[in-house]
Amino acid sequence: MDNKITNILIVGVGGQGVILASNALSEVAMARGFDVKKNEAHGQSQRGGTVPSHIRYGKKVYAPVIPQGTADIVLAFEELEGLRFAHFLKKHGKMIVNRQRIYPPRVTSGLDKYPEDVASILRQHAVDTIEVNALPIANRLGNPLLASTILLGVLSNYLEFSIEEWKEVIKRLVPERHRDINVEAFEAGRLM
Repeated sequence: MDNKITNILIVGVGGQGVILASNALSEVAMARGFDVKKNEAHGQSQRGGTVPSHIRYGKKVYAPVIPQGTADIVLAFEELEGLRFAHFLKKHGKMIVNRQRIYPPRVTSGLDKYPEDVASILRQHAVDTIEVNALPIANRLGNPLLASTILLGVLSNYLEFSIEEWKEVIKRLVPERHRDINVEAFEAGRLM
């Protein structure tokens, strides 16, 4: 049996749920019996800064950091973060980018401009880009934080794990009072 390693990079801004999403993916892969290595930047999440989370799984994984140019999928919770981390994708990798903008201080202070059409920029650089607009769905479900679970649902369409495996992990990771709505958000993401 070969040792294919799957590399998923989840990126966003502090407070968007990147850590929860990376924990869910790691748990699903471990439940399936894969060796999983994860590396994330917790400190930035407290300050509203960039939060990258590297998740690698396979028969045997030796290092937690995804080398540039080898990510199978980059899941970007925010547009600019997708653009910043696109160089991690391998040739023919997929970029799932949430159409949400969180303006960094250099933009809000007028020092820089936010790129106009991030998805078009990515496609101009031959990046296979899947655009998702998770925030309106999360708001319709009653909580903008559900966008992270919606994005997990989208991601799940491109991985080998069953819907039941994902739902079991989501139910285990979120507080009981939020389980049903998170499962509903995950199912909404699967339909995108």
